[in-house]
Amino acid sequence: MKKTLATLAGIALLSLSGQVFADEATDIGKKIYERAFGRGCGTCHDIASNPQLPALIKSGQLDRAKFENVLKEGKGGMPKAIAEIMKNPAVVKAGYGEDQAVDALYKYLGGN
Repeated sequence: MKKTLATLAGIALLSLSGQVFADEATDIGKKIYERAFGRGCGTCHDIASNPQLPALIKSGQLDRAKFENVLKEGKGGMPKAIAEIMKNPAVVKAGYGEDQAVDALYKYLGGN
């Protein structure tokens, strides 16, 4: 009985810690989106004439690899953004590398 309770408690703890990490990544993604380039990604991407990132990601038109490529290389009027993302205080504080930061932003925008 004690062993079963300890096992269940351990599973619950692991489940909760995984959720905390997921929530942390989403929170960091939100902070990147709100603060990149000092004014936030939404300055350009939340207006009708520019790509609507959440819709593109959720529809599968913008997969993770393409998303990362645009952040690193730029495209059209979109500047290279990875350096700005990596300077974000939330990214620095969390100790995220480029892949983790891109994952966090992609997840915040509705990607998996």
